[in-house]
Amino acid sequence: MEYVLSIVVIVLLIFQNKKYSRDNLSLKEDLNTLNNKLNSLLTQRKEGIKTKENEPVKDDLIKPVEPIPEILVKSEPIIVTPPIPELTKQVEAKEAEVLAASAKAVMTAAPAKKVIEEPTLSFWERFKQRNPDLEKFVGENLINKIGILILVLGISYFVKFAIDKDWINEPARVGIGILAGSLVLFIAHKLRVKYAPFSSVLVAGAIAIFYFTIAIAFHEYQLFGQEVAFAIMVLITAFSCLISLSYNRMELAILSLIGGFLVPFMISTGSGNYLVLFTYIAILDIGILTLAYFKKWHLVHILAFVFTTLLFSGWVLTEMNAENPHYLGALIFGFVFYLIFIITNIINNLRTKDSFSKIQLVMLTVNNFVFYGIGMLVLSHYKPEFSGLFTTLLALLNLGYALLLYKKFGLDKIAIYLLIGLTLTFITLAIPVQFSGNNITMFWAVEAVLLMWLAQKSQIKSYRFASVIVQILMLGSLIMDWPNYISIYENLRIIGNPIFIGGAFVVASFVVVGYLLRNETEKLTKFGLTFNPTFYRKICHIMAITTGYFVGLFEVSYQSITYFSINDFLAIIVLYHLLFTAVFCFVLFRNRTSGNDKTINILAVLNIVAFTFLFVAIPFSEHRENIIRNEDNHLAYYLHMVSLVILVYFWYLIVKSNKSQKVFLAFNNKLALWFAVFILVVLTSTEVILQGLHIMTFTIEPGQFDLAYEMISSARYKIIKTGLPVLWGILAFILLLIGIKKQIKQLRIIALTLLGLTIVKLFAYDISNVSETGKIIAFILLGVLILIISFVYQKIKVLVIDEDKTPKNDKID
Repeated sequence: MEYVLSIVVIVLLIFQNKKYSRDNLSLKEDLNTLNNKLNSLLTQRKEGIKTKENEPVKDDLIKPVEPIPEILVKSEPIIVTPPIPELTKQVEAKEAEVLAASAKAVMTAAPAKKVIEEPTLSFWERFKQRNPDLEKFVGENLINKIGILILVLGISYFVKFAIDKDWINEPARVGIGILAGSLVLFIAHKLRVKYAPFSSVLVAGAIAIFYFTIAIAFHEYQLFGQEVAFAIMVLITAFSCLISLSYNRMELAILSLIGGFLVPFMISTGSGNYLVLFTYIAILDIGILTLAYFKKWHLVHILAFVFTTLLFSGWVLTEMNAENPHYLGALIFGFVFYLIFIITNIINNLRTKDSFSKIQLVMLTVNNFVFYGIGMLVLSHYKPEFSGLFTTLLALLNLGYALLLYKKFGLDKIAIYLLIGLTLTFITLAIPVQFSGNNITMFWAVEAVLLMWLAQKSQIKSYRFASVIVQILMLGSLIMDWPNYISIYENLRIIGNPIFIGGAFVVASFVVVGYLLRNETEKLTKFGLTFNPTFYRKICHIMAITTGYFVGLFEVSYQSITYFSINDFLAIIVLYHLLFTAVFCFVLFRNRTSGNDKTINILAVLNIVAFTFLFVAIPFSEHRENIIRNEDNHLAYYLHMVSLVILVYFWYLIVKSNKSQKVFLAFNNKLALWFAVFILVVLTSTEVILQGLHIMTFTIEPGQFDLAYEMISSARYKIIKTGLPVLWGILAFILLLIGIKKQIKQLRIIALTLLGLTIVKLFAYDISNVSETGKIIAFILLGVLILIISFVYQKIKVLVIDEDKTPKNDKID
């Protein structure tokens, strides 16, 4: 009991602290504003006095001297001869100038503070700003909360100690709890005028003591039945509501709300009487929301909605898995809670005619979809044939709200548009709900195109926005259809299955809508939103390509995993991916722009890197499986070779698109060339190992896994020691020739570095544990290759010149 009580009190303290901090900050801002105005007035007064004190007294104003601009107002009346007109004008002009300057300073002083944006402050800085006097904060805000917590815990520990010593019987224990709560409440009432915040803390503690005392009396001591305990706790809740109204404290209303929702749990016996439970919750909501309406406590409204939604949704989810679910009761109470929060949400704005806040609009939307989700869940178990009718009725309800509130009460137009949007959404859902998932997707795909076509023919702006919403729903429906590839047990026809057809409809919908918008440029504004046809046309093109990729990917994946082995399946997926992206890059290359070139290079680099380090493992896995199972399946290997051809095309696109100018600035970096050569060396080395393994013959008995792994490892070891040095020497030779011809010094350095690594590898690693034949072949081929490289380098060394020293007009073909 002590720990639960502590949690409740701490929650209350947090709410109070936020309330007092806001009030304190507002008061400080008002004091600062008044202080600034007072300082401004004092400054003007001092300037006026100063001018009077500094004014010299002239006995003879007729004396021809230079006019003195400091003269503004005479310190005391002096009888003089008639003033000179020119001097009088100068004095008046100076006075007007000073007054204008003072007025300007007064007008600009205060707004200047508003222009300066305050820097973002940390939590501790904001705390110090709100509470400059730490001692005052501790003494007035923190100590009282800690004190009531300690007091409640002290009373709890004392009662527990008395119970352990068996000093008091069970009724007396409950009486002590009620007496302690009453005493705390009495003290709070006496302090309510002079110490309102402190009094509220004491009231919260007293209410908490009452709740837990009755709960203990019911559960632990069985002093009265469930009905009596329930009635007492309802009275406690009603009493706390009256206290919050009397004290005008929102935190007490929040405590009443929390306590009201905890009552069913505190007196629960597991019987599950949902009629009593939700009737009580409905009455509690009406009472609390009525209180929040009159006091304008929007936070109470929000918390009531959240608590009710969580409680009722949790019960519905549990009830649907019960042995005898209460379908009709769930629908009735769901509708009751839906109406309660719809009405209270709207009534809050009818009285003040204010615009709906974002939170209220969100609550209006969430309330509709929560009720719709609960209703569809219940109907899916109870009466699935009524799902479409239920959706239509919900659409008509929202339309009825919109018409009634707009014509009779002139409700905020944003809320009206939201209700109309909800109406269109549920109407759109109504017909597809009656069909299967794939039919829903195809229906929405066609509807989106029709709405955009009607928007152009009828010039009704709303249809464009409706088309966008329907396409979003269409895409969501397609994503929900894709898991059916896994859940459906029977084999689906190739391409002719409903999932793929639904995806094709979606792709076509994006393509056609983008085509319809090809000539539109005018931006449209509705419901506070802007429809940009140019931007949305680009979105449609991107979504058509992206959706088309995944539609084909899932279809190919399903069909390949159905008819082929795992390695063949992976090889088919890789080939599909590379082929799709290659075709896409081909189209972009035919219509070259700066953006297209960037997209081509990004896709090409990603595919090359993925193929080099990931995709290349597939044929190796197939080769290993063939040896272990004594099979002769080479489909993954052949598909790998086709993929390799596509990979060469990606290399070609990179070179071609960067020929005249580098697409990315990073490509000008020397590390980019090193990285490209590194990828090339790794890719070609892997291919040499793969081709060498396929040339070799392996014969073992089925099931000898260890022997198979050992043979494969030995073969790879031989290829790495004999084949890679030759390959790297050839690559170094080719790179050196290209570097010489193109005058790329960095490439020549890379070639020589690769050659050096090859020599080091040969003498440090390759000569060990290699047959004499392998050594002879490797040394002879590499030696000849090195001699050729040396000869070529000497023969055309005149071409090997530093690019920095090459005259700009000299060109080498």
